[in-house]
Amino acid sequence: MRIGVVGGGSWGTALAHLLGGKGYHVDLWVFEHDICEEILTKRENSTFLPGVRLPDNIHPSNDIAEVVSDKEIVLIVVPSHVLRSVAETMAPHLRENAIVVVATKGIENETFKTMTDVLKDLLPPSCHDRLSVLSGPSFAREVVKNIPTAVTIASSNIETAQQVQKTFATDFFRAYTSNDVIGVELGGALKNVMAIAAGVSDGLELGHNTRAALITRGLTEIRRLGLRLGANPRTFSGLAGMGDLVLTCTGDLSRNRTVGIKLGRGMKLKDILADMQMVAEGIKTTKSVYNMSRKLGVEMPIVEQTYHMLYNDLDPKVALKTLMSRNLKDELDNQ
Repeated sequence: MRIGVVGGGSWGTALAHLLGGKGYHVDLWVFEHDICEEILTKRENSTFLPGVRLPDNIHPSNDIAEVVSDKEIVLIVVPSHVLRSVAETMAPHLRENAIVVVATKGIENETFKTMTDVLKDLLPPSCHDRLSVLSGPSFAREVVKNIPTAVTIASSNIETAQQVQKTFATDFFRAYTSNDVIGVELGGALKNVMAIAAGVSDGLELGHNTRAALITRGLTEIRRLGLRLGANPRTFSGLAGMGDLVLTCTGDLSRNRTVGIKLGRGMKLKDILADMQMVAEGIKTTKSVYNMSRKLGVEMPIVEQTYHMLYNDLDPKVALKTLMSRNLKDELDNQ
């Protein structure tokens, strides 16, 4: 099988490493010319995944048409804010019956669309049942070390999900299938917002009680929005929901939690971004979800306070006080 991986960041490189380790021919599209050359000559992506040797059957390229043409499976792993433009470039070169797997987690700012919905704008309807999503608790650095990991593959077509499941599954990388595409995508996107909030809590040194409360109430907000958009509520108890949320809110490898920690310690967003080489998807996703929730009339107080901390320089201590002094209510929603 020939596979194209579109995106040479840490997660894209890690998934290419996994697939290459299974013996597949993998073409890897890398935006940066210097990174492409380094992978070609040194078999390493020292910018995004240093210290990991990439198999010889991974072939880097700056030519996206070359990477996606005549591939049975195309995996998209680019930042959410560039997915539409990248997909527009690659769409004309896709094989007619190619399966497209989305490993990007986010919600488009302007349209509030998930990543598969963005792709549906660009791909013909005949391709829609070959779209799938890969999500779940999976740090790139641990996957390349063969540390046992479990993820969810979601597609509206069970045969597509099962084919992707078999393609990715190894002795250390276990994949489950789901038909709840919207639920899996929302879980993967919104956990990054909650990770920023949890990071703020840690930056303020508030302790385990506060972090546990944020994670639990954050899951309630994710579920609340998911139900409004037609997701299966059971999804949010699974790998793409609670699993990914716990990992990203507590793991030291989480870029979004790191952003929150720095906010909690008093840094401004522009200064945090100036120090970052990798993308923290939760920053842009917070803006999308805040505006979406207001449009839909869905109550998401943690999202709201995270938005104001990121975009209006709200003091984290004021945000905390606002959350804790809200009107008292029953824990369980009526839904």
